[in-house]
Amino acid sequence: DYLKTFGIRLLAGRAYRLTDTINEVLINQTLVKKLNIKNFQDAIGKQIHLGGKRQPWRTIVGVVQDFKTNSMRDEIKPLFIACRSSYYNTTSVKLHTSNVQQSQQQILALWDKYFPEYAATKTSMADNIAGFYQQENQLSLVYKLFAGLAIFISCLGLYGLVSFMAVQRTKEVGVRKVLGASVGHIVYLFSKEFTLLICIAFVIAAPLAFYFMHSWLNNFAFRVNIDISLFIIALLTSIAVAWLTVGFQAVKAALANPVKSLRSE
Repeated sequence: DYLKTFGIRLLAGRAYRLTDTINEVLINQTLVKKLNIKNFQDAIGKQIHLGGKRQPWRTIVGVVQDFKTNSMRDEIKPLFIACRSSYYNTTSVKLHTSNVQQSQQQILALWDKYFPEYAATKTSMADNIAGFYQQENQLSLVYKLFAGLAIFISCLGLYGLVSFMAVQRTKEVGVRKVLGASVGHIVYLFSKEFTLLICIAFVIAAPLAFYFMHSWLNNFAFRVNIDISLFIIALLTSIAVAWLTVGFQAVKAALANPVKSLRSE
């Protein structure tokens, strides 16, 4: 039940019959292309040699859809699937349960009952797939930590700068309030300069980010495209973080008594 267990789709022909020797084989789409066969159905019934002078020719009985057995860095390789019990060393079990831990313990108990002389080790497909991308996960964690640190330092700098500006422009804010400026207008007065600086920084950083992301993704045979929406979200998030940082001190300056502001000098 290999095809059924792993959800492998049969494109042409049938599955091999269960025997203790390799008489029939299945091949994948990539191997069909390597053999220069135009139609999947045309591959059925052809003979294939598995290597070795003493190995006989085998009959292709089915073609399966390409499926990944390796990392997304690597291309799908030509593959044949056959039945030979002497090569079996793994039992694959598909679980439909919310209590995976208990099910695994029951399976291991059955194993020990029927094969007490063989030690059983268990692993999940999710763990195997995660192992392909362990390096990427570690890099992702490092990038997140440094990005968070950079944002924190930037916010401290922004807060210090807007505090300095608020002190320098205390009298100006007082005059504007006396002349009828609203709190929103005062906040906008402090925020617009930072927004402009963020947009300039984005124009410089976005092409560099795109270049390095594109270069990194080229290491993968199967990859996603870089969506422009990612950069738009990054810009909006940067502006929102800056506004939140600037906003507290700006609102504080805007709500100050204009009489005290005019007397500050």
